[in-house]
Amino acid sequence: MKKVLITDGVHDLLVEGLKNAGFVLDYFPDIKLDEVKRIIHDYCAIVINTKTVMDKDMIDRADKLKLIVRLGSGLDIIDLEYAKKKNIVVRNTPEGNRNAVAEHALGLLLSLFNNIVASNVELKNMQWNREKNRGIELDGKTIGIIGFGNTGSQFAKKLSGFDVKILAFDKYKQRFADNLRYVEETTIDLILKESDIISLHVPLTKETLYFFNSDFIAKMKKEFYLINTSRGKVVNTKDLLEGLKAGKIKGAVLDVLENEKINSFSDRELKEYKDLNSMQNVLITPHIAGWTKESKIKISELVLKNILNFC
Repeated sequence: MKKVLITDGVHDLLVEGLKNAGFVLDYFPDIKLDEVKRIIHDYCAIVINTKTVMDKDMIDRADKLKLIVRLGSGLDIIDLEYAKKKNIVVRNTPEGNRNAVAEHALGLLLSLFNNIVASNVELKNMQWNREKNRGIELDGKTIGIIGFGNTGSQFAKKLSGFDVKILAFDKYKQRFADNLRYVEETTIDLILKESDIISLHVPLTKETLYFFNSDFIAKMKKEFYLINTSRGKVVNTKDLLEGLKAGKIKGAVLDVLENEKINSFSDRELKEYKDLNSMQNVLITPHIAGWTKESKIKISELVLKNILNFC
């Protein structure tokens, strides 16, 4: 008997697909971590999102586990080395939400440049301010994309209709821009020198933890804007705030935060959060860049394929 545990919300097609394939399915989208620990020993596959951390303790409890499938892309919640040691296959589904993330990144940037959110709030309060909300055009800007995997490359495609210069750097890929002739594959140094806008599309690893920090900001030759739709801890929030206050960072759009459990903020985190939200040149969304109706379908299709292939 092959049993699968799903610990977060998925499209019905995954639920029905697994049942039709003969799997015994426990679909518990609201399950707590402690409850997962209590029952995980009974499953050959588990489908997780950010709230279910697959660390050494969790993996040790999973006697029958053959497959971990991550809804979306981030694998920082999984002890990959230990899973490999235990002969557990790990799969993620970045193809499922890469388009959604790219569209969201572009939407955030255009919203900031054109004061769409701020002016809408003003109008709801009967304030008609045209000159105050004069916008900025993307035309002629240089955009540096750091990380050119699923979302970085998709973001570049979304920018293809704008008259911008696109620079891209990926430490672990070469000749990645061959099919995107308008993208210049380059070095991190050139990105730091020429970019008006920096967009981060990297996973959270030991190497990328606080990759964006005071040293990064100091090396930027121009004042610039930041887009982060990757992971919150890629950016040092304290250094970001200092850069914004000093004017070196002209604005920031963020879909992720260092700590996304906002009800558990420390005093320092709460102050940083309030400082960011008080700034007119900062837009923050609650980790929804990849959260579309279409991506939910695409991700569920990919998860189903992975489970059918490995279990």
